[in-house]
Amino acid sequence: MQMDSGLDTGACLLMRSIPIEADDTSATLHDRLAPLGGALIVEALQRLPGGELPATAQPSNGVTYAHKIEKHEAVLDWRAAAATLQRRVRAFDPFPGATLSDRGQVLKVWRAVHCEGRGAPGEVLSTLPGPLRVACGDGALELLELQRPGGRRVPAHQAFPGAAPAVGQHFPLPAD
Repeated sequence: MQMDSGLDTGACLLMRSIPIEADDTSATLHDRLAPLGGALIVEALQRLPGGELPATAQPSNGVTYAHKIEKHEAVLDWRAAAATLQRRVRAFDPFPGATLSDRGQVLKVWRAVHCEGRGAPGEVLSTLPGPLRVACGDGALELLELQRPGGRRVPAHQAFPGAAPAVGQHFPLPAD
């Protein structure tokens, strides 16, 4: 049996917005939105009996379908702009986690910032013990927090217990 609430499924009953901070990840944004959503549900239920809950049509322009994120999309493509890759790292935290390949091992990249730098995409521009910077299609990405398979998230300088990537080494580009 289907019940009709009388509300258009494309209608918005209550809306609040919060800014997305420069260092927000999917996880931190989720954690900030969750209590806001709960508070809005309580407010909507309180306003419903008095008829104080007008429905507003949601705009149809700008609406796109967001497909399920696949793990292969999380591989960093060094040909992209560094600012784009930084946003991808933030978007893929906590799932599936942005990845790079280093000498046959897949590492997850949990924190990175875009910075100045020039080189071939995927080329290591500077290495540990200083900042680990990798050239991108535009600018460079400084890797701050990494995770080896079976390990935990650690600062980049702790992610390479044996040999750190060498300046001039290239992280592989994903297949097109």
